[in-house]
Amino acid sequence: MKSYAATALIAASPDTVWAILTDAPSYSQWDSGVERVEGQIARGEKIRVFSKISPGRAFPVTVTRLIPEHTMVWSGGMPLGLFKSVWTFTLSPHRTDAISFTMREEYTGVLLSLIWRSMPDLGPSFAQFAAGLKREAERAR
Repeated sequence: MKSYAATALIAASPDTVWAILTDAPSYSQWDSGVERVEGQIARGEKIRVFSKISPGRAFPVTVTRLIPEHTMVWSGGMPLGLFKSVWTFTLSPHRTDAISFTMREEYTGVLLSLIWRSMPDLGPSFAQFAAGLKREAERAR
């Protein structure tokens, strides 16, 4: 297994952060690394994420778990488990006026070592996502 993760302490309510995190069309407004997200973020729905790190390429995922104001999980990959990615977004209470946000993507599968060598370093993109979400949520509160 390989993974990337990013965290941010956000001075906003969970409902404010959750509203931003589940509004697919707005992603490109606050995360400069996202071209667009197509589809509706709802449990069982398929969405397509277009990232500037791979221009024009869609990353199809399914929203496999959705616990409002707490957890969202997106799963994608290749058939037969050859390669799988699971993105987990978590909001945790920190203080009465803040939440801790964590985003983690885990990669597994028999083709992981081959695919991992060809993947760019996504660490900066994850940090950029968390920072953008923080800015947008604190601006909106």
